[in-house]
Amino acid sequence: MVLAGRPNVGKSTFLNAAVGGKVAIVSEKPQTTRRAIRGVRTDPRTETQIVFVDLPGIQRPRDPLTERMAGRVTAELRGSDAGLLILDAVQGVGPGDRFTATALAEAGLPIAIAVNKIDRLPKAGVAAALLAATALSPDSEVFPISARTGEGLPALLAHLATVIPEGPYLYEPGERSDQPQALLLAELIREAAIRRTFSELPHAVEAVVEDITRPREDLTRLAASIWVETSSQKRIVVGAGGRMIKAIGIAARKSIEAELESRVHLELTVRVRRAWRSDEALLDRLGIE
Repeated sequence: MVLAGRPNVGKSTFLNAAVGGKVAIVSEKPQTTRRAIRGVRTDPRTETQIVFVDLPGIQRPRDPLTERMAGRVTAELRGSDAGLLILDAVQGVGPGDRFTATALAEAGLPIAIAVNKIDRLPKAGVAAALLAATALSPDSEVFPISARTGEGLPALLAHLATVIPEGPYLYEPGERSDQPQALLLAELIREAAIRRTFSELPHAVEAVVEDITRPREDLTRLAASIWVETSSQKRIVVGAGGRMIKAIGIAARKSIEAELESRVHLELTVRVRRAWRSDEALLDRLGIE
């Protein structure tokens, strides 16, 4: 089941809440998700398994990176059984939502709509957002939710379990995602960098885990690098006296320790990779299909 929506409507927050663990990084910055991330929700009570695909925000391509992101969206739409369109209740329905709804309709998928972030609005605002969502796709079931607080999620998830086709489990019940561990850890580093560099350079940042070792059962050593495109961007990430990279490292280490349930020693290097978003070979290496 694809999770579709314009950038920054809360798809990754919903995915993490639905599967019961962190499989996608979250940021207030749009276009944070670059790959199609699969999250697995298995409910032993109802013997159902839903495989969610968190798509990059549907957008018009501007460079090789966003071309690949758009291509991934098209491929996942073709291969999915159903779609969940997520809207931002605060921002309301706009051209990007209509563009996304059209893409889902053209793919021929059964669609449900989640109106997210209702915890940020009064009741009258929620009612208006639900009416706008219904007008966007009159034949679709509409659910008010807050992915952040969990409000409305049980009803939505119960409905989604009824629209997926029957079949065998695709993943073991204990699995939450198909992501390689190194990729998830790199994404946690990128999340820490994005959150601390604000609006200066979020789309120019990438993180790569270069080495993982376990010298002891209770200790993991990670060597990782943060990529930027210019020397001026590197100065932003490093910060005056190295304070920014230190803050990024502390935040990333805490997230990685929570994921690995182990003490972590993290070595971070900042590298300039000029125009990496336009370098097809580097994009291949990063697994951005």
